[in-house]
Amino acid sequence: MPDAVVNAENIHGTALLIGERGVLITGPSGAGKTTLALTLLDHCRARGLFSRLIGDDRLLAMAHAGRLVCRVPAAISGLAEVPGFMPRPLPFEPGGVIDLHVRLVPKAEMARFQEEISEPVAGCPVPRIDLAERNVPAALPAVMARLSIAPFL
Repeated sequence: MPDAVVNAENIHGTALLIGERGVLITGPSGAGKTTLALTLLDHCRARGLFSRLIGDDRLLAMAHAGRLVCRVPAAISGLAEVPGFMPRPLPFEPGGVIDLHVRLVPKAEMARFQEEISEPVAGCPVPRIDLAERNVPAALPAVMARLSIAPFL
């Protein structure tokens, strides 16, 4: 797949795996992408669910067989940027298929009830939800509900 990596789109975001599902989190710098990802990882591990970081801050995104695949660039693999500190190492997977795009937006831009929508990322449509930036307590149950993960089954 070397040619696919060359044609990958470099995007600003964080991606992780929860069980067999991939989650892409995007938003402006300081929106809370890493904080939400770390909270999701911790929440899932505490419940015995497999969860692993794919990449933080920069991702290589490409369509493959009609699905969005995100990979971490080698230079930042296994690192998560912790605000106020240097990047810290975490267990990671080098890539994964993305099933949900979480877009962090200013609270005023977020609809209270959202319709089912998909948005192309790297030319591949991906289901998307918008959540208020820097609001992990509200975002965590929304992501769990959307992925049908405990306590939402």
